[in-house]
Amino acid sequence: MKSLLDEYYRYDLHNVGYLERKISIPEESVSIYGIAQSGKTSLIKHYLLSHKKSTYLYLDCRDIRLDIPDLNAVLEAFCNEHKISILALDNYREEIGLFDIDQLILASEYPKETPYTIMKLNLLDYEEFLAFEQKYDSTALSHFFQLGGFPAMHKIASEERSLYLQKTFAGALDETELAILIQATKMMTQKVSAHNLYERLKLERKISKDKLYIYLQSLYDRRYLYGLEKFNHPSAVKKLYLCDIAIKHALTLQKHFGRVFENLIYLELVKHAIECYYEEGIDFYLPSRSQIILAIPFENEHSLFKKIEALEAFIITHEVQQVIVVTMNLESSLSHPIAKIEMVPFAQWALGEE
Repeated sequence: MKSLLDEYYRYDLHNVGYLERKISIPEESVSIYGIAQSGKTSLIKHYLLSHKKSTYLYLDCRDIRLDIPDLNAVLEAFCNEHKISILALDNYREEIGLFDIDQLILASEYPKETPYTIMKLNLLDYEEFLAFEQKYDSTALSHFFQLGGFPAMHKIASEERSLYLQKTFAGALDETELAILIQATKMMTQKVSAHNLYERLKLERKISKDKLYIYLQSLYDRRYLYGLEKFNHPSAVKKLYLCDIAIKHALTLQKHFGRVFENLIYLELVKHAIECYYEEGIDFYLPSRSQIILAIPFENEHSLFKKIEALEAFIITHEVQQVIVVTMNLESSLSHPIAKIEMVPFAQWALGEE
């Protein structure tokens, strides 16, 4: 095992073409979590490469040559012998014993129960995507719809992107988890219960309800899937959202631009940590901002007023100050007696969020 640690210690790390993300690793022990291919490894390597090579050790815990009991027996002594002050355990496994060291960096798909600072690494939001594009013109938004938020997608040929995502999920997920994710792509933005998924999934494979609930919860815990609560009804069926819009194209032939657009808006709210809920006829209600957000890519003012009329009771009861209609490219301010109505293009809305 010591020879394998020597091999890792001698490695020259490479992180070609790294682009800054919105979060960075501080000079303290951290536990980073995010789904497969969200950029955890690149973030770690970028941080390590800013330090003297002899001061850190990077280990990829997926390496099948790692024998955990042997590793636990020698790792602390190895770090002490080489005066290593930063230990990075990528794809960390909880069987690996931890010990006192100046800085420990853990990376995994799950948030770990540790005394260290916990950092969540999301996929690219629209602002980060533009930095990866290295341009901002009329094609940027349509490109975002094609590529989604996976950082590596910019480096992959267009004909290989779906296969890249399929391979990523096949490697990161259990077979049943992948089957659930495929079903979820067909039900995105809809009110979906675990029972709904079970009824669909049992038609193609043998699975118990208990097992499905475990697998489904794992996908929620790791943020492959999100569930949006109904306002003031936490026990009501949640609306189902994907962690990235590119997944729908990669895992199903179904097309539904309106649902993809709504999912994209939800992800921007998640990535900016904005509290939101759904309500009947309302895509997103933001109570802390007294706002309603409607995801309507293409709309005219007449039909929009019809929609607002149906929401008047909610708007008055909850003292909603503003209704924001996120569109593809329409922009307008509408006069309405009970609330301020703004039609805002997605690109403008996403870049304006704090």
